[in-house]
Amino acid sequence: MNTQDQDVCTSSDFCGTVISHVMMPYHANPAGNVNGGVIMQLIDDAAFVIATRYARSNVVTASIERVDFHRPVHVGDLLTLKGCINMTHRSSMEIGVRVEGEEMRSGEVRHIASAYLTFVALDEAGRPSPIPIYEPSGETARRRYSEAMQRREERQRSLPKKH
Repeated sequence: MNTQDQDVCTSSDFCGTVISHVMMPYHANPAGNVNGGVIMQLIDDAAFVIATRYARSNVVTASIERVDFHRPVHVGDLLTLKGCINMTHRSSMEIGVRVEGEEMRSGEVRHIASAYLTFVALDEAGRPSPIPIYEPSGETARRRYSEAMQRREERQRSLPKKH
């Protein structure tokens, strides 16, 4: 691995991605609204890019927190997904993705959805693999890290107890 890439990805200065897609008729239902499942797949794809680039290994989606759709997306809209690492833990990482829709002719941008995804890095045998520690820098990154740790603790409490 290139050490420059590693340095870039362990700080919050550059630990995300922005991906845009024009929504086409094949993304939509008969009313012209983009299907929620399409948007969910794009959210997962954006988070996958971030997780893979961070871990530099195979990664899998372990969970997706609740996704609420705030506004519809229509055929012809530009859907932009902005994602970043919020925190890491041994082999897992939480990635936040914000989805915005732009009506390109008017320039109006709307918040469509937000989601938090947990990914796990895997080794060649398919077992969880350690990843670099994420060190948030800046007030926003530290806030996201703290909120992500709270969500992780809540998820851990809700897991079935091992006997």
